[in-house]
Amino acid sequence: MENVIVYTSTNCPHCRQVKSFLNDKGVQFEERNIEQNEDYAQQVWDMGLRAVPVTVIGDKRIVGMNKLQFDKALS
Repeated sequence: MENVIVYTSTNCPHCRQVKSFLNDKGVQFEERNIEQNEDYAQQVWDMGLRAVPVTVIGDKRIVGMNKLQFDKALS
C-alpha cells in the first residue's frame, strides 16, 4: 500500500468523512492538520489548492470526499 496522507482542518465535516471512510477500509494514513501546523498549510497551497480535505495516495490527489476516486486510487 502506498503512503496515504490526509490534509485536514479541525472542524471540517468532509475531513471527518474521509478519515472515517479510510478507517472503515482499514487504510492507515497520516493526518496533517493545516490549522495546527503552518508547514502543512503551505504544502496544500504549494499543490495549488486552497481547501481541505486533500488526500494524497502515492502520486494521486483527491480533493474532498469522492468514494469513486478513493476506490480507484486504493485498488
